[in-house]
Amino acid sequence: MISAELHEFLDLKVEEYNRPFFLTSDPIQIPHTFSLKQDIEISGFLTATIAWGNRKSIINNATLLMELMDRAPYQFVMEHTDKDLRSLQAYVHRTFNGSDLQYFMAALKHLYTNHDGMEAVFSRHAQKSTLQPAITKFKEYFFELPHEQRTKKHISDPAKGSAAKRINMFLRWMVRDATTGVDFGIWKSLNPSQLSCPLDVHSGNVARKLRLLTRKQNDAKAVAELDANLRLLDPNDPVKYDFALFGLGVFEKF
Repeated sequence: MISAELHEFLDLKVEEYNRPFFLTSDPIQIPHTFSLKQDIEISGFLTATIAWGNRKSIINNATLLMELMDRAPYQFVMEHTDKDLRSLQAYVHRTFNGSDLQYFMAALKHLYTNHDGMEAVFSRHAQKSTLQPAITKFKEYFFELPHEQRTKKHISDPAKGSAAKRINMFLRWMVRDATTGVDFGIWKSLNPSQLSCPLDVHSGNVARKLRLLTRKQNDAKAVAELDANLRLLDPNDPVKYDFALFGLGVFEKF
């Protein structure tokens, strides 16, 4: 049972942090530099893919990545040449390197050419109350082309126990509405009620302190537990509380 006091507190924190100022220090600022739907989703996906480690480094390396793609990510994905791909070889963010990036270009082109794009894949395999199985199917489609085994680690799989923080974050960006100027709401075939919280160290620690989460590991089972509690707070938009949990953890050291 979640108290009315906690509910009110979290709603206030959502209102405080789900605002445009949030963009100034968050990787979501990268897709906000684009207007074409496909540019937003590709830049968002690539930015979310490298979204671990220092946030300043993430933003800097995502910015560099957009520059390497001539600030036209969809056009680059669909029209790149071998020479274009070679220009990506020196790219590196932590363990994500140029070879991984080159495969991602090929895989994204494959999705747009043969599977009607990323939104269509997720929509096709979405379940009424969750997108977690759709993430698993997305990963299957993404790695249908020949690839190095090491590259697969850059897309997590909830079916294998992962919290899939980065791809859940990407889905939040694409699906939640754009009312407050933070998320985009460009994937109209999916609903915010289907989303899962991007669970990381910050949001997990705060959720445990607030007794929204009892499981100690940040894994798929923890995501399911947190999902259930956040849906008690707002079944239509449970992941809005990501702003409260993340804000309390990162900005307030709760």
